Amino acid sequence: MAPKATKNRTPSPDPNGIFAGVRVLLVENGVQNRRLQIWKQKLVQMGATVEENLSKKVTHVLAMDLKALLQQVSRERLTRFKGSVIHYQWLEDSLRLGEKVSEDLYTIKLDSEGDNKADKSSNQMQGNGNASSEVESSPQKRIKSSNEDVEHFKSESRREMDVNALSEAPNSPTSSDSLPHTASTVNALQQSLPYSPPDLNKNITEIFGKLINIYRALGEDRRSFSYYKAIPVIEKLPFKIESADQVKGLPGIGKSMQDHIQEIVTTGKLSKLEHFEKDEKVRTISLFGEVWGIGPATALKLYEKGHRTLDDLKNDDSLTHSQRLGLKYFDDIKTRIPRHEVQEMECLLQKAGEEVLPGVVILCGGSFRRGKASCGDLDVVITHPDGKSHKGFLSRYVKHLKEMKFLREDLVFTTHSEQGTDSDVDTYFGLCTYPGRELRHRIDFKVYPRDIYAFGLIAWTGNDVLNRRLRLLAESKGYRLDDTGLFPATHGSDGKQGVKGSVSLKFDTEKEVFDFLGFPWLEPHERNL
Repeated sequence: MAPKATKNRTPSPDPNGIFAGVRVLLVENGVQNRRLQIWKQKLVQMGATVEENLSKKVTHVLAMDLKALLQQVSRERLTRFKGSVIHYQWLEDSLRLGEKVSEDLYTIKLDSEGDNKADKSSNQMQGNGNASSEVESSPQKRIKSSNEDVEHFKSESRREMDVNALSEAPNSPTSSDSLPHTASTVNALQQSLPYSPPDLNKNITEIFGKLINIYRALGEDRRSFSYYKAIPVIEKLPFKIESADQVKGLPGIGKSMQDHIQEIVTTGKLSKLEHFEKDEKVRTISLFGEVWGIGPATALKLYEKGHRTLDDLKNDDSLTHSQRLGLKYFDDIKTRIPRHEVQEMECLLQKAGEEVLPGVVILCGGSFRRGKASCGDLDVVITHPDGKSHKGFLSRYVKHLKEMKFLREDLVFTTHSEQGTDSDVDTYFGLCTYPGRELRHRIDFKVYPRDIYAFGLIAWTGNDVLNRRLRLLAESKGYRLDDTGLFPATHGSDGKQGVKGSVSLKFDTEKEVFDFLGFPWLEPHERNL
């Protein structure tokens, strides 16, 4: 049974938090008091100062809309104000992503038609003061249209919206490929269907995928993550994008992403990607970064040594054994695995596991568990119901799979359960082959004690966007979340978060973890956020 939530003390402010240096005035009109208090707490916790009145110290004014803003602050004072006047959605999105996002799409402008727009926008606000999924915008006033809370978006839209409701919505399309497609109708359709990408916009997602690899290789994870978030949103669209206007307001699709999409659908290419591909240094580091085991720092060192091709790397003595294997099977590892083959291999793994340890639970997570049509590798999560037989299992299991000629090469192998370290989690990364073939595929095994299995299953199912949101949510509640548990946390004098104890809270299922964090339950196929 999940423990009861206890009231946590407010963590000390983080002087290096994402809102450090921000002095904000919060417009209270149109906001529930409880939500306002939560926002105040999070702002202060992450380095901001909340001001009671509009003064020269204030850098940001946050409001639900222009009408609510003008009810609290006069137009004359706002005209003289030199700081930013932005929608609360900016705060929500920054909290979700764990970084201060660009303010450009959230600005509330004081144009001559402002009051009329405020009235119109206000009519699209929900009764509880939260922003609806589609906010009125104009060339003078751009407020990012996205869903209020991921909690509200996932629970309410799934409950209240289905495909049939689209025919009743204003401006709703009469068929899956008619125009216009508005943000609200697309959100409704996406949330009502299981994850089954129609693959109508591969021209866009393939380019974004290349940018992900480039930015990862360059060590620019934040930029990489922005494209990672956008891909599943685009994948699920039930129509082919012909204009960026069709995706305005969708989660993860900001102004910069819209510009990229417009360029791709207009020209068939993206100048940013072409620039990277023409830059020798970027092209080379990106290529080396695609080799398993080579990170951004190593890729840069190899470039500085004068290496320019994968063939050049074959003669470099500094490569580790794992990196050499990544280089040798470079093309194999990049080949995606069809879903039906992963399913067959999961059955093979379960049968082999039973032969080693009856009752063992072996499940393939990752993109396979999320329902995707193909996978880059196999993420296998393992436990045993009795809470003790998992110890020592992985060594015997790997030996058995090698005898079957399923596992071929080792990359990483640690057996903490036999040493009583690192939460007793055992790890194996290696290369395997589909029965009857020599093509190598990446495979990862993680063996968890039964009492923390739910956390491992969440982490290794993903996706990365969901895992990041869950970690941020846990942190906001005074906890640290990772694949080995949920730990009560504290902030030290340096503002950094530390673990108060080594014992995790205990939960039997993934759903209990979601419930404790206050995050709506998502079936695995619903986790392609």
